[in-house]
Amino acid sequence: MNLLGVILKALLADGALKALARKTGLNEKQLKKLLPLALPLLLKMLTRNASNKEGAASLLGALTQHTSKKTMQQQIAEADTADGAKIIGHILGKEKDASLLSLSSQSGLSQQQVSSVLSGIAPALLSVLSAASAGAASSGAGKVDLSDGLDLSDIVAMLGGAKPGPVSAKPKGNGLLGALLGKKKKQEQKAEQDAALNGATLLSLLLANR
Repeated sequence: MNLLGVILKALLADGALKALARKTGLNEKQLKKLLPLALPLLLKMLTRNASNKEGAASLLGALTQHTSKKTMQQQIAEADTADGAKIIGHILGKEKDASLLSLSSQSGLSQQQVSSVLSGIAPALLSVLSAASAGAASSGAGKVDLSDGLDLSDIVAMLGGAKPGPVSAKPKGNGLLGALLGKKKKQEQKAEQDAALNGATLLSLLLANR
């Protein structure tokens, strides 16, 4: 089950969208355009931040402060946007302005509107990551493979019954050795990129630094 897909489905559910629309003043159509762009970026940046021990320790510390088990709709409705803005600042770091500009350009929203949405979902995002990393740790998993059946059913239930997102297919080789080696390298690179976007690499890093 894909963590990115689970969170995105929860964010795009009617109740969560309505709560976020009320929070930000945007309409649901605008949110549906922005969220699929923003969430993979946030997971990618979180993964980068957790790629060293100091960053992973900092993120794990933040996760201990965000352990809500409420639904995505409730968490967004009750979100402290000032706290959310600080979280986004930590996640994006020096690339905050460039990231906001990119998301603004792609979504057609202003940078201020993009920032408002990210601040509104940030506390809930950390709560979901907290629950997911705790669940992976309790399962005794070493390296997290979200395409190979990590059980996120508890997360789905917590988010209010969001359906799982698409599962990334595992790379498959072809019959010719030369083509296979070249294709395998590209597939491995793509698999690494997918893992950074769907949350697998992030959860693995958090587990390794617990």
